[in-house]
Amino acid sequence: MSGRNGGSAGEDGISRLKRFQERVEPVVTRVLLLGIFVTGLTAQFVKPVGDALEGKAYLGGALLSLVGYVLYDQVKELTSSVRAPTRALVNSSQLGGFVSDAFEARRVEISFLGYTGETLHSTLYHHLEDLFDHPGPTRRVLVRMLVPDFGQPMTVPSKVGEQDMPVDDPDFRKRMEQRCREYDGILSELAERLTAAGRVRVECEYRLYPGIPRDKICIFNRQQVLHGLYDLSVRMRLHHLGDEYYDPKGYRTDLNVWSREGVAEAAVATWTKHFDDLWNLAKLPQWRQVPSA
Repeated sequence: MSGRNGGSAGEDGISRLKRFQERVEPVVTRVLLLGIFVTGLTAQFVKPVGDALEGKAYLGGALLSLVGYVLYDQVKELTSSVRAPTRALVNSSQLGGFVSDAFEARRVEISFLGYTGETLHSTLYHHLEDLFDHPGPTRRVLVRMLVPDFGQPMTVPSKVGEQDMPVDDPDFRKRMEQRCREYDGILSELAERLTAAGRVRVECEYRLYPGIPRDKICIFNRQQVLHGLYDLSVRMRLHHLGDEYYDPKGYRTDLNVWSREGVAEAAVATWTKHFDDLWNLAKLPQWRQVPSA
């Protein structure tokens, strides 16, 4: 744990330095440009100042600095947009960085739709665990995980049958359901402990959607959406020379990144609403349902 915490502390220090630079740089630049403008303008009309500076073209320089002052924000915004596009392509193995950025907020909201949530589970667990000792600005965390209803017959995941046709396999579906149940139990237990400690309120919940795991969607703080498609043709074997199964691999899935910063704001709003609608229609898994009296 000490090595990991040391690395986190280093990353936090770099992040704070970058945020400080982003705050100070515009102010310093504006002050310098405005100072050049005022000095040049004064030198043009106040002869002692002009003589002291020994210049003749102060007005032109002053006007040029004023133009730079006015255009500074636009140039900076254009540079940022070129450096950080609103849409990019990342691999699912890079999700940890997005989770880290999300946990810098006071209110953290992470939503997932996909297969089992395995690629998110580990990094979510470690970030939640860190809140016991290093809560930072975070005061509220909401994690929503939408996974398939493995209690229903499915074409994926399934057994590979004759002529590569999918054959529903209840035992394999049960295996996937048990995996989701374990992930849900681990995160929920950790959320209860954090909430009981009183410093951070945390909720983690799994719900079920009907159908096969086709889309992989991750939404971070309603500001960024990552979306990709599982490769439904991927196969695996449980045992050497045993049966083959159609079993998508989430860590191999490439994801498009959409951000509210720029032209993708409408796309982020659409994806977020789509997830909210699916969440409201989804049912609780059997392991979370309270038995009727």
